[in-house]
Amino acid sequence: MIRTLLLATCLTLPMTAEAQEKVTIALDWVLNTNHVGLIAARDKGFYDDAGLEVEILPYSDTSSTALLAAGVADFAYMTSLGFMSARGADADITALWATMQHETGRLVYNSNNPEITRPADLSGKTYAGFGTVWEDALIGTMIRNDGGDPVYDTVTLGAGAYEALATGRVDFTLEVATWEGVNGELLGREQSSFAYADYGIPDQQNGYIGTRAEVLQDDPERVAAFMHATQEGYAWAADHPDEAAELLIAAGDFPNPELVHASMQSIVAGGYLRDGDTPVGKIDADRFSGMARFLFDSDVLRGADGVALEWPGDVSGWFDQSWMTE
Repeated sequence: MIRTLLLATCLTLPMTAEAQEKVTIALDWVLNTNHVGLIAARDKGFYDDAGLEVEILPYSDTSSTALLAAGVADFAYMTSLGFMSARGADADITALWATMQHETGRLVYNSNNPEITRPADLSGKTYAGFGTVWEDALIGTMIRNDGGDPVYDTVTLGAGAYEALATGRVDFTLEVATWEGVNGELLGREQSSFAYADYGIPDQQNGYIGTRAEVLQDDPERVAAFMHATQEGYAWAADHPDEAAELLIAAGDFPNPELVHASMQSIVAGGYLRDGDTPVGKIDADRFSGMARFLFDSDVLRGADGVALEWPGDVSGWFDQSWMTE
């Protein structure tokens, strides 16, 4: 009788409880509002509804692109530069999604600095940087396109750049408007900024989610299930920024919850997740190609030997959004 009862109980379990397929995704950085849709999809049950058990791997010293390419993770959340650098160096990975529909980065300086009114004024000033070739290409292009001489001093400070700027020890740095920029406002810092796109830098999308080409080819149903649930998570977060912020706060380590809420409001108000009728996560082929071309032409993308890579002529095969087709 007991065996019969146990068998009957097992047979009545929901199919989703028996068929959850495990999926992993690696993050590009510590948990932040860029990742909010992943947390929403997990905690609102969208992944469960898709038959998936999704593990969001914590950030580590190994880049998310490297973890993806090595097969450690099924998917990866990657910066535009991280993805294009890896793909340009022949990593067999494919972009499936772009989180931010417009560039969130900007060049920032103290508003009370009378010597800076335009990018050309940055010539001869001191920049607090992060140690990448991308920064020089970006800043040099902005100064040059504004008629200035792209010569400036650089001190590599990483996250310390923002405090150094606030105290006047450096003249300018780069920040993400929806995080460091929001934090600066909460701290009452009076700072001004230049938008990259106003001075010749392509308005890039960012926050790519990708997978390996073999996963896309061998298991397109799982890819589609994961991406549709992820899209649902980000769409929900765009519609419910305060509730999404609370989910993120509960999932991570955030000393200042106000920053998380303010960042979500900035992302939604700025139209970063949604751009008009464009579906959340949609990759714009022209802007994708435009940024890739800029990175190649600026010698930012380099091989393992450090030699600049040559423009391949076409990067349309670097991304695939066939999962969006119903």
